Amino acid sequence: MASGFKKAGIPILILVGAIIVMFVLISMKQKPEKEEVITRDFLVDAKPIELENVDFLVYSQGSVQAKNKTMLSTQVSGRVIAIADNYIEGGFFKKGDVLVELETSDYQTDLLLAEAELARAQASFDEEKARGKVAAEEWRSFNKGPAPELGLRKPQLAREEASVKAAQANLQRAQRNFERTKIRAPFDGLVKTRNVDLGQFVTIGSQLGEVFSTDVAEVRLPLTDDDIAFLADLNAVNPQVTLSSDVAGKTIKWQGVLVRDEAVLDSKSRVIYGVVEVKDPYQLNASTSQKGMPLRFGRFVNATITGITAANIVVLPRNVLRLDGTILTVGEDKQIKINFVTVQRADENFVYISDGLDPQEQVVMSAVPNPYEGMPVRFLGDEEKPPSQPETVQNDNAIEVK
Repeated sequence: MASGFKKAGIPILILVGAIIVMFVLISMKQKPEKEEVITRDFLVDAKPIELENVDFLVYSQGSVQAKNKTMLSTQVSGRVIAIADNYIEGGFFKKGDVLVELETSDYQTDLLLAEAELARAQASFDEEKARGKVAAEEWRSFNKGPAPELGLRKPQLAREEASVKAAQANLQRAQRNFERTKIRAPFDGLVKTRNVDLGQFVTIGSQLGEVFSTDVAEVRLPLTDDDIAFLADLNAVNPQVTLSSDVAGKTIKWQGVLVRDEAVLDSKSRVIYGVVEVKDPYQLNASTSQKGMPLRFGRFVNATITGITAANIVVLPRNVLRLDGTILTVGEDKQIKINFVTVQRADENFVYISDGLDPQEQVVMSAVPNPYEGMPVRFLGDEEKPPSQPETVQNDNAIEVK
C-alpha cells in the first residue's frame, strides 16, 4: 500500500513544484517600460493660390486642302496639238500659262470669215449713209418742208447699222473661239490630275484635269459648342492658329488664321466646322532664306487656336479637383477647408478655377484620405508639436488612457 501511495504522490509533487517555480519566475519578472504613442497631424503638400490671366487654347485637327480647285474643261472642240511641260501631276504653273493647246485651223477660217462679213457690212453701212446725205440735199433743193424719214433713207441706214453690229458680234465670237483653243491656267496652282494627251480629240466640255490653287490653303476644323465658347467673335477678330504635324520624325509648325465658321452644325457629328487659312502654303513666293517645309495639300495636322483671355484664374493640376467638385485648402490655422469651386474650363492636364478659392489660403496638392472640415494638418519642415490626441500608455495586459 505504501508503494502505491508513493507512485501516486510523485506526479503530484512534481506538478506542485512546477507551479511554485512558475510563480517565483513571474514574481521576478520586470515590468515593461511604458511607451507613449503619439498621434501626429496628417502630412500634406500645399502651394499658394496664384491668380493669373489665361489665354485659353482650343485644340482640334483636320486635313489641308486647297481653297480653290477646279476641273479644267474645253469650251471648243478639236485635236490636242500641244501640252505644257509643267502640265503633269504635281507640276506648278502661273495664272495665264497655256497648259493645253488645240488645233486652230478651223477657228482661223471662222475668224477670217467674220472679219470679211464685218467689212462687207461696214461698206454697206457707209454706202447707205452717203445715200442718205444725197437724198437730204435733193429734198432741200426741191422742197422747203421737213423731209420724211423714208425719203432720207433712215430705215435703210438703221438696217445696215444693225448688220454691222451683227457682224461685229460674229467677229468677237470667232475671236473668243480662236482664243479658247489655248486652255490657260485660271490661277497660280498645281496639277492634281491630268486627263488628256497629245493627239487626243476633245469635244466641248471635255475634262482635261483637276488643278488646285496654291495661293491659300484651308483646314476645316471640327469645333464643339464648348470650343466655340472659348473663341472670340469671328466677325470681329480672326484668332491665330498654329498647325503642326510630324514630318520625318520632327514636329513642323505653320501659322494660319481662323477666318470663319461654316455656320451650320453637322447633322451626324453635331459639331460646327471652323475654317483656317494659310497664305502661300507651298512657300512659292517666299525668299530662299525664309523658306521652310511646305504645307502640302492632304496633310493631316493638329491645330492650336488662341482663344479668349480670362482674368483672375487659378490654374491647378486636374487631379486636385475632387469628384464632388471641391478643392481642399489650408489656412493659417493649418486646418483643412473644403471649397466648392466654379470650374470655368478643364482639359486633360489642368482645371481653370474662376471662383470659390481664397487667395490667402494654400491649395492641398497631395491626396488626403477621408478629409473633413477643420482637420489639422502639418507641412514638411514643421517642428514637432504636442500630440493632438490623448496619450496612450500600453502595458503587458491592457492599454490605459491617461
